[in-house]
Amino acid sequence: MLYDTARIFVKAGNGGSGAVSFRREKYVPRGGPDGGDGGRGGSVYLRVDPSLNTLLPFTYQQHYHAENGEPGRGKNQTGRNGADLYIPVPPGTVVYDDETGGLIGDLVEPGETLCVARGGIGGRGNQHFATPTRQTPRFAEKGEPGEARWLRLELKLLADVGLIGLPNAGKSTLLAASSAARPKIADYPFTTLEPVLGVVSIPGRDGGSFVMADLPGLIEGASRGAGLGFTFLRHIERTRLLVHVIDGSGGLEGRDPLQDFEVVNAELAAYSPVLAGKPQVVAINKLDLPEAQEQLPRLREALMARGYDVFAISAATGQGVGELLHHLWWTLQRLPRPEAERVPQRRVYTLTAERPEAWEAERISAHHFVVRGRRIERLTHMTDFSNPEAAERYQAMLKKWGIAHRLEQLGIQPGDVVHIAEHELVWDEAALEAERQLQHRRRTKRERLAARAARRAGSDDESAWETGVDESPEADLHEDTQ
Repeated sequence: MLYDTARIFVKAGNGGSGAVSFRREKYVPRGGPDGGDGGRGGSVYLRVDPSLNTLLPFTYQQHYHAENGEPGRGKNQTGRNGADLYIPVPPGTVVYDDETGGLIGDLVEPGETLCVARGGIGGRGNQHFATPTRQTPRFAEKGEPGEARWLRLELKLLADVGLIGLPNAGKSTLLAASSAARPKIADYPFTTLEPVLGVVSIPGRDGGSFVMADLPGLIEGASRGAGLGFTFLRHIERTRLLVHVIDGSGGLEGRDPLQDFEVVNAELAAYSPVLAGKPQVVAINKLDLPEAQEQLPRLREALMARGYDVFAISAATGQGVGELLHHLWWTLQRLPRPEAERVPQRRVYTLTAERPEAWEAERISAHHFVVRGRRIERLTHMTDFSNPEAAERYQAMLKKWGIAHRLEQLGIQPGDVVHIAEHELVWDEAALEAERQLQHRRRTKRERLAARAARRAGSDDESAWETGVDESPEADLHEDTQ
């Protein structure tokens, strides 16, 4: 059985957390911070494996997780990066985001890879947050969570020629007569329940080969899912040339072959104009039956008048099959190979602008606000709110980036909830004001002590150290809480 659809969950590795550490060695009793950074989490990739021709493995395993990054350590040691995870898929796999339905990528070429979940970056150790005004930072960043999503995989067969037509028109018999493939053949509708591929070899010095697919038969309403509709139509999209096989005898029901021809083309057009525009060669089959011989002149004249190349064949006896195959071979040489549809890899975080530092704030109810943006969401994920110093830095960043001011403009009040990423933060202006006053008292005390030390030394030089002023970017963030 051909498994041509699958649904899988992919989770990239989390970044390792940064370390909080201080240098402690002999004769260096009070060394500075030396916490190392966390390693990056592994990413998840899909990679084309030409030895595969089905999505069957995904029925046994649906969850895939890449390796997490290791946390940082003391002595400025960076944690090891997590290993990337490569998932093999067959050629012709189309990847969709299962939640949004958006197309992520189209994998065709052997060895082609597509990143479907990016690993989180590692958190920075406390060595990065040391300044002259904060010489012993006792906090570090947490690792960023890796991306996670459900994917829907669809396999579209890679065939040069596709056989189309109503059920029991003789497509399986034609494929068996043209190649070494042995599809199931019987005198009842829907004998073929899944696509069958066969390699057709053209004899002679200039001969070659091409892949021909026997596809499940269409019925009226297939474009709306009737019969094997969607299963059938999905696999036609890859083919470059269609062979429309019609039962020249009309079958046991005495149908009009021209009407059968119109039914199939109408379903192709209803499903996709691209399919309806693919070049077609018409094969009037079952020429070994008297009914087909009687209708052949009428059918040939009507179809050639519409611009189709028409061949009268008997797939059962092989009559006319060789001439048809040679015509298909030379037609394929003149047709360009289709290019796979390419869609840029999308991130899990939905951005409101192309710039990563962009953000937007919105009031979603009387007491609930939401802030979106890649940069602020990443900072929220990587902040350890149980650590007062880390929470203080987070508040400073909200103010520096203008987010706090925008929330105040939207009318936020103490006790209101701010949603950022998966976090719910309670807005408490009283606590913020108390923190500002505390920082102001600390700064005043430092300046007073620095001035007293300068007077004792008899120096009138107002240096940056004496006044407590720090020109570093991290100090600016620290001073934002004043």
